[in-house]
Amino acid sequence: MSVGLVDKVFGLIGLARRAGAVVDGQERILAAIASAQAKLVVVTEDAGANGRKKLHDKANTYGVPCVTFANKVQLGRAIGRDAAAAIAVSDAGFAAKLLERFGELNGGGAFDESSSV
Repeated sequence: MSVGLVDKVFGLIGLARRAGAVVDGQERILAAIASAQAKLVVVTEDAGANGRKKLHDKANTYGVPCVTFANKVQLGRAIGRDAAAAIAVSDAGFAAKLLERFGELNGGGAFDESSSV
């Protein structure tokens, strides 16, 4: 993974948070998915297995891209918290740009939006 691209992803997540386009907390994320507010879900690699499965399943059911990325501390730092296991991005522009960056991190082409659970 390119460190520069990873930093760009965290920068975009931070910018989205400052713009009010990030939802955190499992129940709020699930509600955002069900109400069609979530345009992208990011779940950390070290999130609990049950929570990770629940978020991936709900996102898949509603057709929301869901990616696994980083760890709780890294994601939390990006949104100004100590730790965060997952976030939802509610702005379509930020979501599209983040998906583009995730694609670059995963080889530059299309990738499985429902990455490993």
